[in-house]
Amino acid sequence: MKLALRVAYDGTAFYGFQRQPGVRTVEGELIQVLTKLRIIESPEENDFKGASRTDRGVSAFFNAVSFVPSERADLARPEVLNHHLKDLWVLGVADVPDEFHPRFWAGSKTYRYYLIDEGFDLEKVIECARLFEGVHDFSAFAKLEPGRDPVREITEVRIIPRNGYYLVEITGKSFLWEMVRRIVNALRFCGLGLLEPEDVRAMLAGTYRKKVPPAPPENLVLWHIEYPDIEFKTDKKGLAKAKRDLFERYSRALARAALFGDCLVEL
Repeated sequence: MKLALRVAYDGTAFYGFQRQPGVRTVEGELIQVLTKLRIIESPEENDFKGASRTDRGVSAFFNAVSFVPSERADLARPEVLNHHLKDLWVLGVADVPDEFHPRFWAGSKTYRYYLIDEGFDLEKVIECARLFEGVHDFSAFAKLEPGRDPVREITEVRIIPRNGYYLVEITGKSFLWEMVRRIVNALRFCGLGLLEPEDVRAMLAGTYRKKVPPAPPENLVLWHIEYPDIEFKTDKKGLAKAKRDLFERYSRALARAALFGDCLVEL
């Protein structure tokens, strides 16, 4: 038997997803709790795998891990795990085939970036966004790791106006390191007139001297991962706990943001 967990987390509380010595990470926190409860003996022995290695500061509403549980599989329930976790919530669980891998079985991933409106030319932003859709070499828009293929496919980029900011939603099969944040900054530069759509088109064709730097990570969230034929049973108690914890942490910040947002409009 193999289990998969749907997890959400506040990325500002962690040094990224992947385990690193001496710092707090999402993967490290999960493994610590799973071994403490004897649900697994070790990540190697129990085939612990993660779906997406989000960077430091990046949050997730839907990431996934899988493992083969040991004799205490009965404790691998969201309400038990959430009792021991902080800044990290198990929102669902699924029984999966033995060959399941949370990264390679993902049909698509959707990221959301919350981009503050700096007086953008919206038509230019949308025009620029369309250029990223399809199959391209994203070398100019990623921090490349040795041996990784820079060619990726983006199926959709959506620009959704909100009050004072834009929701940038990017969907694709897989992403390179910092790829989403660099695309977002390219959209921002286009909206400010610092970059033209023709420049983006040339960069995607391999003509560039400088790369677009990444946008800050704190406004990025891994919103959803699509798993065909895999159903995560949503845990209502875990979802309620996540909402309660986030409200307690950020309700004051929401009020301050509303206050200064009105000041910016009126000044």
